Amino acid sequence: MDIIEIIRYIFLGLLQGFTEPIPVSSSGHLVIARELLGIEARGLSFEILLNTASLIAVLYIYRKDITAIIVNLSRYIFKGARDAEAIEDFRYTIYLVIATIPVGVLGILLEDIIGDNVSMMTVGLMLLVTGVALWFIKNKRGERRDGDLNIKDAIIVGLSQCVALMPGISRSGATLVGAMGVGMNQKNALRFVFLLYIPVSLGTALLSIGDLVNDPEIMTLALPYALAFIATIIATYFGLKWLQGVMERGNLIIFTYYCFALGTFSILYSLFFK
Repeated sequence: MDIIEIIRYIFLGLLQGFTEPIPVSSSGHLVIARELLGIEARGLSFEILLNTASLIAVLYIYRKDITAIIVNLSRYIFKGARDAEAIEDFRYTIYLVIATIPVGVLGILLEDIIGDNVSMMTVGLMLLVTGVALWFIKNKRGERRDGDLNIKDAIIVGLSQCVALMPGISRSGATLVGAMGVGMNQKNALRFVFLLYIPVSLGTALLSIGDLVNDPEIMTLALPYALAFIATIIATYFGLKWLQGVMERGNLIIFTYYCFALGTFSILYSLFFK
């Protein structure tokens, strides 16, 4: 394998990693990269690997929140603790589970329908949809915190995540719209969105272990896979940290403009250069 091919894998890792957490659709960016640059990775397990790398970065960033939830959940279940923190985190975990169910069910049912052969036109249209959705929440300042959530909220956020099964619709964008749409403040909405990402991503990784083990190219591509894996972890970390800063400053609208610009470009390219 030559150095150019290794660089190609690293580039895809960086692209996937940075765009995974921010609301601009990582899957859409990969479609565009394949079309414009002729960059495509060999091996069925590559996308699974990058997804797992992004998961590691998210777990690291939210490690304190995850640890606190696990501790309080254990206290509630095994020690009978009924203080405010234990009760709130028990309910919070239930809501995360409820919100995970819709995308898990639809992901299995639509596995053979939603494929990788997606056109730039489709991606462009879906990016415009993402941009419009983000426009509606750009100035929204919810007041509801974690303890104010209920089952209805979890269902709404879970259903909003299902929209992201279509390439070009951002998962983080769709779930942010759902979370902020039910009145959550930006910080807690972002936290819920990425804690919700964990079971979905973990489930995908576990269900795909067979594909990874049986990938005939796994030994040949061990080096580029490893480098892309590391690149994805780093890029996801900085992408998510950047998103947190953008949300704190109330500048979510920059992603609206970006989705409009890239979506328009993708549509024009499909119309005039294909």
